Amino acid sequence: MAKKQFKTESKRILDLMINSIYTHKEIFLREIISNASDAIDKRCYVALTEGAEGFDRTDFKIRVEIDKERRTITVSDNGIGMTREELEENLGTIAKSGSLSFKENLSKDEKDEKEIDIIGQFGVGFYSAFMVAEKVTVTTKSIKSDEAFVWESTGVDGYTIRDCVKDEVGTTIVMYIKPNTEDEVYDEFLRPYRIKGIIKKYSDYVRYPIVMPEEKTVEGTEAKYYEDETINSMVPIWQRNKSDVTDEDCAAFYKETFYDINDPVKVIRINAEGSLNYKAMLFIPSKAPMTYYTKEYQKGLALYTSSVMIMERCEELLPEHFRFVKGVVDSDNLSLNISREILQHDRQLKQIANNLEKKIKSELKKLLLNEREKYEGFFTEFGLQLKYGVVSDYGVHKDTLTDLLLYYSSFAEKMVTLEEYVSSMPESQQYIYYARGESIAKINSLPQTEAVKEKGYGILYLTDDVDEFVVNILGTFMEKEFKNINDKDLGLESDEEKAEAEKKEEENKPILDFVKEALGEEVEFVRLSHKLKSHPVCLASEGEITLEMEKYFKSLPGEKENAIKARRVLELNGDHRAFEALKKAFEEDKEKAVKLCKILYTEALLIADMPIENAVEFAQLVSELM
Repeated sequence: MAKKQFKTESKRILDLMINSIYTHKEIFLREIISNASDAIDKRCYVALTEGAEGFDRTDFKIRVEIDKERRTITVSDNGIGMTREELEENLGTIAKSGSLSFKENLSKDEKDEKEIDIIGQFGVGFYSAFMVAEKVTVTTKSIKSDEAFVWESTGVDGYTIRDCVKDEVGTTIVMYIKPNTEDEVYDEFLRPYRIKGIIKKYSDYVRYPIVMPEEKTVEGTEAKYYEDETINSMVPIWQRNKSDVTDEDCAAFYKETFYDINDPVKVIRINAEGSLNYKAMLFIPSKAPMTYYTKEYQKGLALYTSSVMIMERCEELLPEHFRFVKGVVDSDNLSLNISREILQHDRQLKQIANNLEKKIKSELKKLLLNEREKYEGFFTEFGLQLKYGVVSDYGVHKDTLTDLLLYYSSFAEKMVTLEEYVSSMPESQQYIYYARGESIAKINSLPQTEAVKEKGYGILYLTDDVDEFVVNILGTFMEKEFKNINDKDLGLESDEEKAEAEKKEEENKPILDFVKEALGEEVEFVRLSHKLKSHPVCLASEGEITLEMEKYFKSLPGEKENAIKARRVLELNGDHRAFEALKKAFEEDKEKAVKLCKILYTEALLIADMPIENAVEFAQLVSELM
């Protein structure tokens, strides 16, 4: 029998198929099963439109068999089959898609029928079999003919077609698996558990049963027999009516699919119809995985088209600030590349991503408003991600995320939104006051908080490194400016009080200059404080880089010595007895006064949780003055 040659361009495509187009060899089974599903879809359509006695959709199935001895995988279907001409057309010319041609030949009304949902569009998926097979045979009988044929090929060398006998309509593909090489182990595709795993991964929701023979033992004997086992689930949970799926069903699917022992805090179901059709089932986890804030964590939603998985993690469907969301999206509107492994970055994909972002934001807001305890639990796990989202891309996403943020309020003594904070402000309060520290307890003990609290104003406690960057990006909220409690002017004093403070500072200028000289380059300025009440001293900063930012930059790998430093300001409480002692020493004993300057500065460093250079010197100074 004369071997027919592929066309030159087809040879090139076949070579690409085997060596370049697909990144994972296991994809071959997805493609072969998808073709089988298409063939059954076509037969169903023909039966429904042209009439067929005894037609029963439940009769259709896809059968997968492994023969380790012959090194074969066989995939059979009882779909529409192919004539000789269709074999020539579909398998003799690579990239000639029978599925695409079938759809193009339908009338507009027929195309609108939901029963027709053909997966294959490119006509190249079949040839992915040659990634794992050294020879492929296709035995087929068309519903249109009594004749049957065998197509056989070993790859780029060409193919043959011969007559054969086949009783049933449909197609059987036999793939002769390659021998192992030094670089590749093809035996893995002859192991039933591996094939079942591939089917579950990519084809679990193909609408027809995918069966494999399972070895059984006759009870009470050693006799063996085989019984068909259905591998796939067929109907995905997200395709079912909401009324048919309980919360427990959704939680069970989430935990099994995404390997979480905890129920999700929220399930989001979307059924979008119109110019863009897709269904989605999204989950907001209640706990962050251990790897969440590391490079190892991979974001993305599982992407299906016509219930066949195309991408395990499609990153483009989720913005970075919602990277914690898990779930699936299923659409037949997406433009795929030739291998169906990668999406073309098109308008449909962007539109779905935009819609998902809005829906996730909406559902989080509902959770915040209606189930506060649940939301606060979620925020404990993923609030840091939302904050990163605010500062990323120079604040582009701040309008989306700001009203989802929570901070501890000293006034409310609980976590509040920015809107709740501003709404509770006294009429006399001009600013949104905030303080940054390692913990609520440490911030609460800062001397700088006293004046604000005494005035009856609340302070937002910022406990994450990113928080100061967040308020800098926001600038204002509800027309109220953010104000760091370390700022020189907190807007707490009347004009008379300010004038009095300035007069006092001018009167004490000689001693303030003395303290600056004694401390040298350790501080940029020394001034009398407008905010200290019971404490003698505190450390503040001048300019955009705060003390907490300095700590953060120093914590970065390799940045300890070269990190950006804050311009330190030592603030002294002019009404405290420690300042009176300093003044007395300044007038009577300059050497003692220098020691007091160093002690007060070190005390300020300790209060600010900043490192001190020489703890031994500090201890000696204290001992000398006792």
